[in-house]
Amino acid sequence: MDIQNVTLDPTKETSLDIYQSNTDEKLPGIVIIGGGSYKKLKERDTERVALTFATHAFQTFVVNYPVLEKKNYDDAKTAIAQAFYYVVQHSRELGVDIDKLGIIGFSAGGQLAADYGNEAGTHAKFVMLGYPAIKPTLDKKMGIQSRDVSQLVSPQTPPTFIWGSINDELTPFLDHIHVYTAALAKHNVPFEAHEFGTGNHGIALANKWTAVVNGDRADRHMGRWFNLGLEWLHEVLGIN
Repeated sequence: MDIQNVTLDPTKETSLDIYQSNTDEKLPGIVIIGGGSYKKLKERDTERVALTFATHAFQTFVVNYPVLEKKNYDDAKTAIAQAFYYVVQHSRELGVDIDKLGIIGFSAGGQLAADYGNEAGTHAKFVMLGYPAIKPTLDKKMGIQSRDVSQLVSPQTPPTFIWGSINDELTPFLDHIHVYTAALAKHNVPFEAHEFGTGNHGIALANKWTAVVNGDRADRHMGRWFNLGLEWLHEVLGIN
């Protein structure tokens, strides 16, 4: 595997981490948008997710969007668009099948991923959202100005996989996942949703590998989202 970092915008301190599997065959690609309330991009749902998807024959990419004093919702969206543009423009050397390129986002990164997935001209062929913020209810807490991404859903929204925990008090089901899945259903967008009865917000893969960098937080049942998501991806992308 080749790992490299590419600058997207030096003035915004944004970049793209590339985890490229060496293969002669073009692979599906997934762009990863971590959470962290714009304070820090969490390793639990960036690098460790990238490496896990890589073991399942995906080319993986992590967007480092602005955080801390440089945090800005629109700048983060721009970084994601720039990341996709870079991957598409360099798809041959990166070994990416752009017809099987999508996005996954966690928490605040889930809101950004949903926003990009609903953009006109998006390059995302699928969207995966983990315990996402959907409505701007956390803006004051995070110090940003976002928007209700459920209002962006249309019949053109890519197929979506979404999951969370009923125990999540940061992005409660009724205020976030429920609102988004209702919008998907209204516009006849193919989707799969899992609201687990165990687990909580921010536990990433929910296994021991992410738990060691996440306060020992793991949950075997909620951790099933990954294999369920892989099955869904194989169906959506037509992977054997």
